[in-house]
Amino acid sequence: MKSLLRMAATGLAALALAGAAQAGDPVKIALVHGMSGSTFEAFSKQTQTGFEMGLEYATNGTMEVNGHPIEIIVKDTQFKPDVARAVLAEAYGDDGALIAVGGTSSGVTKGMLPIAEEYERILLVEPAVADSLTGPESNRYVFKTSRNSSMDMQAQALALKPDENLYVATLAEDYAFGQDGIAAFKAALEGTGATVVAEEYVPLKTTDFTAATERMFNALKDKDGRKVILIYVAGGGDPMGKIAAMEPERYGIEISTGGHILPVLPTYKVVPGMEGAIYYYYEMPDNPINDWLVTEHQKRFDSPPDFFTAGGMAAALAVVKAIETAETLDTEGLIAAMEGMTWDTPKGPMTFRPEDHQALQDMFHFKIRVDDNVDWAIPDLVEVIKAEQMDIPVGRTN
Repeated sequence: MKSLLRMAATGLAALALAGAAQAGDPVKIALVHGMSGSTFEAFSKQTQTGFEMGLEYATNGTMEVNGHPIEIIVKDTQFKPDVARAVLAEAYGDDGALIAVGGTSSGVTKGMLPIAEEYERILLVEPAVADSLTGPESNRYVFKTSRNSSMDMQAQALALKPDENLYVATLAEDYAFGQDGIAAFKAALEGTGATVVAEEYVPLKTTDFTAATERMFNALKDKDGRKVILIYVAGGGDPMGKIAAMEPERYGIEISTGGHILPVLPTYKVVPGMEGAIYYYYEMPDNPINDWLVTEHQKRFDSPPDFFTAGGMAAALAVVKAIETAETLDTEGLIAAMEGMTWDTPKGPMTFRPEDHQALQDMFHFKIRVDDNVDWAIPDLVEVIKAEQMDIPVGRTN
């Protein structure tokens, strides 16, 4: 049974939604992100910038959709699951948010999923990545514009061109992002003949990778064939630079990893020629939305847009299209509009898969180029990995 508190909050929210269905009343959207307490703050700030720019682009600067002003409410999860649940409940209940967008850490975001179900409101996941966010423990109120671990790893596997001569040792952080990512990578290699010979998981905020690297060297060095250490680490600590400093080439071992945000790309200068897969780099997509984003971001911030700027914009464009096309401006109307919805983003088209509400999208195969006149290593586009080239497992099926 629903608690009295839950019923009261729902009642207040229902009144708010009843008003929002009338022209001129605002649609409230909560950005529920970690803005303090973690190095991942940068991801949240990029997402918010992209979301705000996306609303501007989609509404031609009016910040209105179908006569409804858009009102953004910002909530700080502090990267703590209990705080995230509390502020999300506050956004839905006290603030009357119709849609919430968040969060940043996959582990924290998992704790937010039941709150969306409890309040029967949309939670649009951006930029958290883990497959489990649209998995069996998710629910029908959760949609996800961010890529997932399976996309990262299927694209990474395609970039590595796996066969029976490929041997891989993996390094990841020991939480939802890393665990789901390596599971997805192993699944992507099934049937290719490639072999994962070691899996190393390190705590969040690890800065010393020596022991883990030595174990990976030992697992790989005597193999006949192509030998690769795959790094799937979202945080800092510069694992690639530190592994490269231990001279894996002594044993014929290569390093591979996915792309990252611009402040991290200078560390990629130690691996010229490395190939991998990336979610977004501002020079890769060729479409009018990305052209606008790159131009405006450079003009306003004197820098190109980054990974999660593009993701925040994609989320905003999804929200605007859902509000524009929903027959009724309430949760059920939004769900009906969003299931199967295709919309344009800085990356190109995305589509919400009806079964689990994961946004299917393209990824990009890159090769690192070093230019002394550019502060970071440049991930040159090798090819676009189309959404249909990846067989992304369906998560939630009920």
